Amino acid sequence: MTAFVFYLFAVLSVASGAMVVTARNPVHAVLFLILTFFNVAGLFVLLGAEFVAMIMVIVYVGAVAVLFLFVVMMLDIHAVSAREGFVRMLPAGAVVGLVLFAELALVFSAWTLDPNFATVAAAPVPPPSELTNTEALGMILYTKYIYLFQMAGMVLLVGMIGSIMLTLRKRGGVKRQSPLEQASRPLSECVEVKKVATGKGI
Repeated sequence: MTAFVFYLFAVLSVASGAMVVTARNPVHAVLFLILTFFNVAGLFVLLGAEFVAMIMVIVYVGAVAVLFLFVVMMLDIHAVSAREGFVRMLPAGAVVGLVLFAELALVFSAWTLDPNFATVAAAPVPPPSELTNTEALGMILYTKYIYLFQMAGMVLLVGMIGSIMLTLRKRGGVKRQSPLEQASRPLSECVEVKKVATGKGI
């Protein structure tokens, strides 16, 4: 019975994940994403990681995915108009990508091991029976899978930048505020000093 439930959740997770990528309607893609989160939460329950399953449902489904759904419905994204200017902005994006790649290369090239690495690695670890689910997850996540954890943060950063670029597109008939122009205005255009006589108004 456990194997059947596992394969059921696994197949549904893979299928719904594929639909997230292939769905043409952004709203449908977000709904399939929510279904994927629920199926993955079921897999975590089978593995005995109830804390991770609860986080998947409460945080990702209850907050992130629902926020994505509302944002997609409010933006009314058109695929054709969203792709406009891709070729024009491609050189700038390539430059930013190369700079980011160079920074990562410098960070990893300067990476050195702690001289006491062998001592720290050989430090006694409490048995799993004495650790809570959250403590065991933190020890594994921030030691064995720290690089994957950092890569996941980079993926979220790219997604955040992409969402900002989608919302900052210019549309006709909409008033926009330029913080740079507003902050660079001279004081004479912002404040006008009036000398008012006593007992009289302007």
